[in-house]
Amino acid sequence: MINKYTCKNGVRIVLEQIPTVRSVAIGIWIGTGSRNENPKTNGISHFLEHMFFKGTTSRTAKEIAESFDSIGGQVNAFTSKEYTCYYAKVLDTHSKFALDVLADMFFNSTFDDNELKKEKNVVLEEIKMYEDTPDDIVHDLLSRAIFGNHPLGYPILGTEETLNTFTGDSLREYIHERYIPDNVVISIAGNVPETFIHDVEQYFGSYQGGNARTGENTPTFHSNKIARKKETEQAHLCIGFEGLKVGHEDIYSLITLNNVLGGSMSSRLFQDVREQKGLAYSVFSYHSAYQDSGIVTIYGGTGANQLNVLFETIQETLNKLKQDGITEKELTNSKEQLKGSLMLSLESTNSRMSRNGKNELLLKRHRSLDEIIEQIEAVTKDSVDEMGRNIFTDNYSISLISPDGEIPHNF
Repeated sequence: MINKYTCKNGVRIVLEQIPTVRSVAIGIWIGTGSRNENPKTNGISHFLEHMFFKGTTSRTAKEIAESFDSIGGQVNAFTSKEYTCYYAKVLDTHSKFALDVLADMFFNSTFDDNELKKEKNVVLEEIKMYEDTPDDIVHDLLSRAIFGNHPLGYPILGTEETLNTFTGDSLREYIHERYIPDNVVISIAGNVPETFIHDVEQYFGSYQGGNARTGENTPTFHSNKIARKKETEQAHLCIGFEGLKVGHEDIYSLITLNNVLGGSMSSRLFQDVREQKGLAYSVFSYHSAYQDSGIVTIYGGTGANQLNVLFETIQETLNKLKQDGITEKELTNSKEQLKGSLMLSLESTNSRMSRNGKNELLLKRHRSLDEIIEQIEAVTKDSVDEMGRNIFTDNYSISLISPDGEIPHNF
């Protein structure tokens, strides 16, 4: 049972009580990420996430870390293209203490100049580390190919140039504009009483922010090709097709299709590319859903001399999928896989907290387990086959990182 409460300032609290566990997960979800940035502020959402851990008016950075270590808890954060989350997982006896520390980070971070300087260097090292992993960069390149100058095409980490411009004042200004109450969801899952909602409200129920910005511009899917030259042992290839937005009514048909195509070891891409032809160690597909758009991505890494064969094999797999559709066995297996991963995720307080936080933030609704299973069961072979024909068209984008940085002419 999910209890939902809206504070008078607009902050939403969702609480799922799970009396059978001894842990509590608390997450502060903010509806802002790299898509809410501009060319000058790119990376500020992610940098701010780092700075929240670097000291408050009453705790040093070390004391924040020790706060959770001393109670055997975990604290962390992440930034995505559309939201940022700060979360902790602790024993139920420490739930109020964890809430107090998270609220202290949220409201009282000092953004000290020395800490700013050090953390800029840390994030710069993170960017360098990222640059050393071409199988990661190639996915960001694909976003740029597809979305162009739209903020959804920006890298979440930002760049060295933008990073160096951030100050304590620019972070505080960004908080004032984006961390507004209407944009914040506090999600709790675990063994806490219903009255815990009032504890959260005491911290988050009365603060004020700036005025909400309206009218995010909807991105357009572009068919584009981007390549980067890098001294790598492999060529890293991504092919992107237009997908579905978050909460789309046909989303489970697409998730089922993706499972069959490249979501597991028994998937067609894994079997055709790796098992049958031995072309790649890593080959898979996945769907990214945003508030108003989506991408289906296929990734494969192979030796540069086999790049053409890899691309042709992927095209053959897609063509066969479009022409013949999926089998009844694949449909059944994929549905069971979906239900299995859903059920298994329910055993983790962290997963439940994440699911509820994202659902409230992005969809403002929560479906019961029975409703979700009903939607999965409603997926048919026809709906999946039609989805495949609609998505895997000639309207695709490509990103490539390879030793010569040149896209073959037949791509």
